[in-house]
Amino acid sequence: MKKVFIVFMMMFICMPFFGCTEIKSNINNDVIRIHIRANSNDDTDQNIKLSVRDEVINYITPLLVNCKDSEDVKKILQINLQNIESVSNNVLSKNNFDYSANAKLSNEYFPSRSYNGKVFKADYYDALIINLGSGSGNNWWCVAYPPLCFIGEDNGNNSIKYKSKLLELINNFFGG
Repeated sequence: MKKVFIVFMMMFICMPFFGCTEIKSNINNDVIRIHIRANSNDDTDQNIKLSVRDEVINYITPLLVNCKDSEDVKKILQINLQNIESVSNNVLSKNNFDYSANAKLSNEYFPSRSYNGKVFKADYYDALIINLGSGSGNNWWCVAYPPLCFIGEDNGNNSIKYKSKLLELINNFFGG
């Protein structure tokens, strides 16, 4: 009974540090987002945005698989901006769209959003922005670093694991 009480006390004390699913604002500098902004909210523009997304993710996933930190991700994306734009433009061209894509790395303000159970507070984030045409339609977004939108992709690398410090403490306490 004493061990159970101690575990609950540890959970209560540690919860603000380890149990929260919110990405703290002090690590926003390490987050790299991807935003693909559709030309408009018309169904055709929204659908082509998803096709562009698929091809861009297929292109950049193998490039980012060995990145160690957000700086590596930014460098790789910067080096490949023209190629990312070309991949996007090829999708648009193959589907007979008369507008083009523009890709850039930017630090922009984004409202609070959640992704895969993580909350990203409203703040400035570095992001790969791909505007399709005017870029005035709804966007698709994910997080390139940490690699939240690349888990399970066909890059064959399933070595990315997220750990719970609280669970580690509990397991160590009970000898598990």
